[in-house]
Amino acid sequence: MALGASDRRYMARALQLARRGLYTTDPNPRVGCVLVRDGEIVGEGWHERAGGAHAEVVAVNVAGERARGSVAYVTLEPCCHQGRTPPCTEALIRAGVRRVVAAMQDPNPQVSGGGLAQLRAAGIDVECGVLELQARTLNAGFVSRLTVGRPWVRCKMAMTLDGRTATAAGQSQWITNSAARQDVQRLRARSSAILTGVGTVLADDPSLTVRFAGEGGVTVGAFKPPTRVVLDSHLRLPPTARILDDAAPTIVYCVVDGPAVEAVSARGAVVHRVAASAAGRIELGTVMQHFAELRFNEVLVEAGPTLGGALLAEGLIDELVVYMAPRLLGDGARGLFTLPGIGSLEAAVSVDIVEMRAIGDNWRITAHVAKPN
Repeated sequence: MALGASDRRYMARALQLARRGLYTTDPNPRVGCVLVRDGEIVGEGWHERAGGAHAEVVAVNVAGERARGSVAYVTLEPCCHQGRTPPCTEALIRAGVRRVVAAMQDPNPQVSGGGLAQLRAAGIDVECGVLELQARTLNAGFVSRLTVGRPWVRCKMAMTLDGRTATAAGQSQWITNSAARQDVQRLRARSSAILTGVGTVLADDPSLTVRFAGEGGVTVGAFKPPTRVVLDSHLRLPPTARILDDAAPTIVYCVVDGPAVEAVSARGAVVHRVAASAAGRIELGTVMQHFAELRFNEVLVEAGPTLGGALLAEGLIDELVVYMAPRLLGDGARGLFTLPGIGSLEAAVSVDIVEMRAIGDNWRITAHVAKPN
């Protein structure tokens, strides 16, 4: 069956519903579902939190008998395996849905086309690929974890108009305005983990907690706080650091052993000793693989130019979110990334700017890092 404007319209609504789970579904994907019969929406639903009913089941329950003969628009291929909840394909088949339109195939190998095949075998018309880019963007971390083997890594930076993040003496609070700083809370709230380096902890003593209630009908609710992660090769993290002060989980990666491990562990942090690189530093790729094992979908990097530059140099940053303030600090101030060895324009790291938005008198620039061929 040919896809039309109405298919895109109803899928757009399903994506709008899926966004309501932006802060609460982790480690599951954000999914929305709309049931339409005779041009009327008869049921809607979205996945609210891991372990709860999936979007398709919610929509079917809302529609009741009106689900029979309807078209289901769902932002991700319906699951066909028994997890913490029963398969969504079975719910759609029992409901008598005549057609299913999915935005994208599920990258989960337990599903990955099997859900669509099961629906077809039951005599249901199936289409896939409507507003696929939007669906993939909404669940970039889930897709990355299951296809690349690491989470989607988003790096947040604040800079002046001339690209400086701090004065020569290291003063950085506050370059951006309060609205931009509040906007960062939104990024924290949607993340599985917030990653920083021990240098930032020693300099700023951040807590890296989330202070955010929600936006535009999308509420945080009783969401799981993101895990704070500190990369600290030689375990210089003081046990008195604010990042260890509350109940939110904290992980510390290091390459050493000794009494410092016991001191930090006593404050509730989980310390992982990992392999060191030739330079005696933490192997960043190993950390990313461990993040995938922990089912982290999105990781927000809030760090200085050294860690940010190292991640960028190893191709481990997918997205940059840069807040730019209308100030100038001059060439003696500190820059965004430490990237030694770039001696020509051809060797520069390329990015694709996907959005620019004013936040008061600041600008938020969102860019995807171009991957080398």
